[in-house]
Amino acid sequence: MTGTSIASSNQNLSEVIKSYYQLTKPRIIPLLLITTAASMWIASDGRVDPFLLLITLLGGTLAAGSAQVLNCIYDRDIDYEMTRTRKRPIPAGKVQPVHALIFASALGVLSFSLLAVFANLVAALLAMSGIVFYMLIYTHWLKRHTTQNIVIGGAAGSIPPLVGWAAVTGDLSLVPWLLFAIIFLWTPPHFWALALMIKEDYAEVGVPMLPVVKGEAETVKQIWIYTWLVVPCSLLLMYPLGNLSILYGAIALYLGYKFLSKAWELKQDPTNNQLARGMFKYSIFYMMLLCVAMIVDTLPVTHQLLGMVFTCA
Repeated sequence: MTGTSIASSNQNLSEVIKSYYQLTKPRIIPLLLITTAASMWIASDGRVDPFLLLITLLGGTLAAGSAQVLNCIYDRDIDYEMTRTRKRPIPAGKVQPVHALIFASALGVLSFSLLAVFANLVAALLAMSGIVFYMLIYTHWLKRHTTQNIVIGGAAGSIPPLVGWAAVTGDLSLVPWLLFAIIFLWTPPHFWALALMIKEDYAEVGVPMLPVVKGEAETVKQIWIYTWLVVPCSLLLMYPLGNLSILYGAIALYLGYKFLSKAWELKQDPTNNQLARGMFKYSIFYMMLLCVAMIVDTLPVTHQLLGMVFTCA
């Protein structure tokens, strides 16, 4: 494809390592890992085995990296066309697609092996399903063909908590699927806020992101709707499921209020890129703090402190 036949420039070892590292889109991975960790803490009632945690997070990192490298290979044509992505390793000629494919395959095999051997087969298969869904359903089928690409495709980014839960328990119950639903509903307001800022890039290469096809007003309306869906959903972990306490509930309620406030501000001024940027940044902050609240709430010391507080009261 266009831009992929550029001769690789002479690179030293550190530059080669940096290029392959960039292919994994490392800035995306920490958010996936914290959702995995939160799921593991809930599944283990706050007593996560450190080695299992390390293996699961490492396996998740490798699986996510593999998916992102495959995405870079598949999207190299539009990456070359967009100014924002033209300097990525493949369109820039720093990494050849065939070498990237070998790298992605190695990451995937290593991820599966680690999870299958040191966690369990269920966790390993779930991690692989994330790669398959991300590539076949989102990248190949949805991304370039429908405005609902990120809605349905968001399922791929919702799989990490399933992997974390399965690594601890060996199966899946209602709680990990609720965690899946929270991330699934959070993804549209998170990603559409970003899409509002870079809609010209998507329009340039014909990717039918919602702001490009339906406009800013419809996009922020959908952001508002999905934000209203995710906030109540996040509270179900406290009631009726009862896996987390009032501490998590209070934090989730406050974070959700701020999330809705950001969405409301954007709804009043759909073309304001600064508000879209604020919504995008807060969505990351929201998910990370929500997961931290899940972890803190499960800790035995938290239960002891809450017990003391309610006893004194």
